[in-house]
Amino acid sequence: MIDRRRFLPLAVLPLLQPLRALALERPVGPVVLTIGGRVRSTNLADRAAFDMAMIERLPQSSYSASTPWYVSPRKFTGPLLRDLLQAAGAQGETLRATALNDYRVDIPVSDAQRWDVVVARLLDDQPMSVRDKGPLLIIYPFHDHPELRTPLYFARCAWQLKTLEVM
Repeated sequence: MIDRRRFLPLAVLPLLQPLRALALERPVGPVVLTIGGRVRSTNLADRAAFDMAMIERLPQSSYSASTPWYVSPRKFTGPLLRDLLQAAGAQGETLRATALNDYRVDIPVSDAQRWDVVVARLLDDQPMSVRDKGPLLIIYPFHDHPELRTPLYFARCAWQLKTLEVM
């Protein structure tokens, strides 16, 4: 007779596969972004911490857009906000973005699902310095959606981004 209790751990393995997919590697370099609050995938206490190499390994998107901060259209490159949130296992309705200078703005998570909001790490194919709104900048696809060219969405473009709190 087969003792089924010996094989029970093997039966549970397929159920654990999704949990393994949520594992987030530990940052090796300086942390440039932390995502906290309602996140399932953490690597630094109760937060998801990202160094620039981790952000570079996510799928990247690029587009050129005009903004009130630059005289002419500029090219922004980085991961989509929704991909960063997915990597952190974020579950919430609102993001509180905080910049290095403590600027704070609330962003509906639905924005990240509805539009290709980029967390830009490159400006015109070059890393952004803190002096030039870096190292990370939330940018909306203003070029494709004229309805986003309003003070509300411009205010959601947090530059010098350092944390996202998922609520």
